[in-house]
Amino acid sequence: MLYNLFEYLDKLDFPGAGMFQFVTFRAAMSAVFALLIALTAGKSIIKKLQKKQIGEIIRNLDLEGQYSKRGTPTMGGVIIILAIIITILLFGRLDNIYIQIMIISTIWLGALGFADDYIKVFRKNKEGLKGKFKIVAQIGLGLIVGFMMYVSPNVVALENTEIRVNNVIESVEYHEQPTKTTKTTIPFVKNNNFDYRSLVSWMGDFADEAVWVIIVLVIILIVTAVSNSANLTDGLDGLASGTSAIIGIALGVLAYVSGRVDFSSYLNIMYIPGSDELFVFAGAFVGALVGFLWYNAYPAQVFMGDTGSLTLGGIIGVLAVLIHKELLLPILCGVFFVEALSVIFQVSYFKFTRKKYGEGKRIFKMTPLHHHYQKPGNAGIDALIQKPIVPIPEPKIVTRLWVITIILAIIAVATLKMR
Repeated sequence: MLYNLFEYLDKLDFPGAGMFQFVTFRAAMSAVFALLIALTAGKSIIKKLQKKQIGEIIRNLDLEGQYSKRGTPTMGGVIIILAIIITILLFGRLDNIYIQIMIISTIWLGALGFADDYIKVFRKNKEGLKGKFKIVAQIGLGLIVGFMMYVSPNVVALENTEIRVNNVIESVEYHEQPTKTTKTTIPFVKNNNFDYRSLVSWMGDFADEAVWVIIVLVIILIVTAVSNSANLTDGLDGLASGTSAIIGIALGVLAYVSGRVDFSSYLNIMYIPGSDELFVFAGAFVGALVGFLWYNAYPAQVFMGDTGSLTLGGIIGVLAVLIHKELLLPILCGVFFVEALSVIFQVSYFKFTRKKYGEGKRIFKMTPLHHHYQKPGNAGIDALIQKPIVPIPEPKIVTRLWVITIILAIIAVATLKMR
């Protein structure tokens, strides 16, 4: 909205109106504005949640400080979502297809998480929304994102081609006309583009249509995996919000360089016209998370609930897909995926040992993995890994996982030149 207003004022030579033409300026303003909204609105929203006694259901996990969290308001993800949506409506270009997709994704997953929290809190059903309904909703979002990318004439890219002399890259050239692309960036290899079409090239004339079925399936897999992984990570004060903010910064940088032909050429990645507008969205995303972290840091005054965690993971997944950097997610979201894998390995090993020995055994003392470090070793839990013997305080676990995420974010960005 403000972009169009200041664009008009710029034509009237209004002093300073031209600043809104710069993505970097609007991204900075988005970060600050979303932060202020989360801080100011967050306080009143928390009071309303407390008044309605919307508290987190605390299971008996025998963890230190666990019961001090009882009664802490949940569904605080509403703060994050409101801050993002309001900010992007003000500072984003609403005619940009990438911004439109991100707004739809945020509202869609926010509604899904809210429904899950509503059932848990108001209907007193600790299981929340049934898993099959969550999966259907996540598949639905994947279909919507894939369809919009396929039909929109504005979702295009200029593919990069290396000009080599004596096996040394002299320059990077781009196709003259932007086109629909089925390629994505892949790290650690010389030719850093992977074409999904190669998976269906055997289909001949039908390959052009079939490849988009593959892409949609990839989008569904990413949205489902990242959103559920973020949901599992949301178990300690400030963990999911802090790690998501760090990931958001990295994705914002990647979106900006992908939308600038000069930076894209230097990094030898495909140029995606219009994707730099996602830098503005990333600014709102990070600002909202930092503002929410003000209340969510240990000891938390509010929890984000599934309203927040499912939304955060979905936003990260969709944003990565739009800038063709989804294959960097296993690195960038390393903490999320390790948390999810710890649950998968734990459940699989327990079922295997119960079937083979008649009694289930565990790999970790408790999952998701962050709870493993809160449990004392040799405390009567039959787990393969007993260390650490002395439980690690919650703030230290969170801080260390933040540091790990920062390292992974640096590595993910650096991989664009590591080949």
